Amino acid sequence: MAAIIAFIIIFGILVVVHEFGHFYMAKRSGILVREFSVGMGPKLFATRKNGTTYTIRWLPLGGYVRMAGMADDESEIEAGTQATLILDEQGRVQQINTSDKVTTLNGVPFQIAKTDLQKELWVEGYEGGDESEMKRYPVLHDATIIEADGTEVQIAPVDVQFQSATLINRMLTNFAGPFNNFILAILAFILFAFLSGGVPQQSNQIGTVQENSAAQKAGLKANDRLLKVDNKKVASFTDFSAIISEHPNETVAVRVQRGATEKTIKVTPKAVKVANQKEKVGQVGVTQKVKMNHSLKAKISYGFTQAWSIASQIFKILGSFLTGGFSLDKLSGPVGMYSMTTQFTQQGFNALVYFLAFLSLNLGIMNLIPIPALDGGKLVLNIIEAIRRKPISPEKEGIVTLIGVGIMVLLMVLVTWNDIQRFFF
Repeated sequence: MAAIIAFIIIFGILVVVHEFGHFYMAKRSGILVREFSVGMGPKLFATRKNGTTYTIRWLPLGGYVRMAGMADDESEIEAGTQATLILDEQGRVQQINTSDKVTTLNGVPFQIAKTDLQKELWVEGYEGGDESEMKRYPVLHDATIIEADGTEVQIAPVDVQFQSATLINRMLTNFAGPFNNFILAILAFILFAFLSGGVPQQSNQIGTVQENSAAQKAGLKANDRLLKVDNKKVASFTDFSAIISEHPNETVAVRVQRGATEKTIKVTPKAVKVANQKEKVGQVGVTQKVKMNHSLKAKISYGFTQAWSIASQIFKILGSFLTGGFSLDKLSGPVGMYSMTTQFTQQGFNALVYFLAFLSLNLGIMNLIPIPALDGGKLVLNIIEAIRRKPISPEKEGIVTLIGVGIMVLLMVLVTWNDIQRFFF
């Protein structure tokens, strides 16, 4: 249960922070944000302010932002829809109620035949069931629609739609989501450093040697300073672990400094099965000698240095898709994320904060991959528009986005199935 709650909270924070980036920059750019939702599914609570409807929905899984004019913003009212119109003193439509869940008093019963809620702003149809006369009412620029589920949102005239913003503002709006994830990652790493009481300094010195381990059998000892492994220089314990992991059941030469002398020790890493990986990795059974830096500067710097370190590892993995071939084992979906959440939950609150930072960084970088439907794909379309000096037609952009969605759905299915096999079989 603790893992489920942690998973929901972490996933929710990641998505809401990401979407808030898009929301904030869209507002600054003059783009109408019709709805900002925390959660998915049926509406639990809603309130409106400055043209945006803020909703809380029943399923506590992420959230979304509805920007006017975007592909996921459905605003069409079908012909034949029964509605109630609220008019102002000049006979202009202030509100169109299309929901049978909300009762509107003193409204005009209206069967909608046609609408133009983007350019000329009018609604046309039959009033009070009288189909002998077609009536047309002008619609106010800031009029609202009560949708079928009872959610009231503002209409989206062309001048406040996403495509009406300047190119640079659209690019900033697309980039703002990943940017927020980077900021969250840095802040979470800083919080982790404070919660841990300090920052472990990089060291190439052995702290402990496990009993009956490959390291003990080979003759490695506590306080040995690691210099080279397999003729490769070792600057940190991380370097040492990375090289050792690549040589399961293979004898390697480890050059160490013990006191004032140096010696070479032959050690054969044990092949060990590690969670989240199909292939076994090499381990020798030693830990790093930890020295903590308790300064304020070190704790704050850790947020930036650790974020950069992990980002570099992610870029290296992404690069390996091009150089070493595509592998689903390098990716993880919701099932893998839940499994890792379970492991981190068992390690305590500090570990969950670190995990939040790690996932936020991953989400930010992965969203910048130039695949249509992702923020990176949208930025590529923005760049193409800048080069062509004219926007891509909505039809072509829609087709490209649809292809991107198809790729993402297929990839998610494959990754999820691979995760199920890795973690449960």
